[in-house]
Amino acid sequence: MTLETIDLAPRIGTEIRANAAALLSGEHAAQIREVLGERGLLLFRELDLDDRQQVAFARTLGDVLDQGEDHIYKVTLDKTVTKTADYLLGTFFWHIDGTTDAIPSRASLLSARHLSETGGRTEWANTYAAYEDLLPAEKGTVDGLRVVHSAETIERVARPDFTEEDVADWRTRPVRSHPLVWTHASGRKSLVLGATASHVEDMDPDESRALLDRLLTQATQDRYVYQHEWRVGDLVIWDNTGTMHRVVPYAADSGRLMHRTTLIGEEPLA
Repeated sequence: MTLETIDLAPRIGTEIRANAAALLSGEHAAQIREVLGERGLLLFRELDLDDRQQVAFARTLGDVLDQGEDHIYKVTLDKTVTKTADYLLGTFFWHIDGTTDAIPSRASLLSARHLSETGGRTEWANTYAAYEDLLPAEKGTVDGLRVVHSAETIERVARPDFTEEDVADWRTRPVRSHPLVWTHASGRKSLVLGATASHVEDMDPDESRALLDRLLTQATQDRYVYQHEWRVGDLVIWDNTGTMHRVVPYAADSGRLMHRTTLIGEEPLA
């Protein structure tokens, strides 16, 4: 038996309709992974999984990252709940999770527990499709280039009131050089962009910035993007190897709370 699927946008996003018991059984795991790879993002509307069920569902799809409490990382700007809340200001900007890691995460499962009255929508952009639509000459320009990614780069944008102590802390974190074009084991290619991208190696700084900004603008056109208006209980899974994402800004005191479970990366960028 196959799952009922409904595409959310032409180039990205599919809603899957299934009950919790069917998902937790793992019988649909292969189909879910296949559709996730093809469409970049899956929505399970008002599925209402609790934390234990969310982690169990994640385990049917891959190995789960040991992060947060019992594999649940609480995404909120409330510092009494999440000590790293300031770091989450960077999520207001387009990014790929784990670009400062040797192997970025495979995917993430995010469920809505409490919503903000304003803002808080999440957007995803298909970086496979963005690469595929480049003109041959553009592909020739970007293939083979390498980009340096750092936490400092995105933090400087997200927190303009930073201090010297902040900078010192950011510089304790890894800095990674990755291909601008990720050639996957499947043979498909995607762009590796976002606010962690500092500069293109061996390129004039101004030319580097212009290229990265142009590609980011191109890759986040409406035709590649799905914007999700959350309802409490929604669960979204996104393919972190083939999408970028960002959240529409919301107030720190809004109480917005999301629970995230992350799947460990399965292939290096190199």
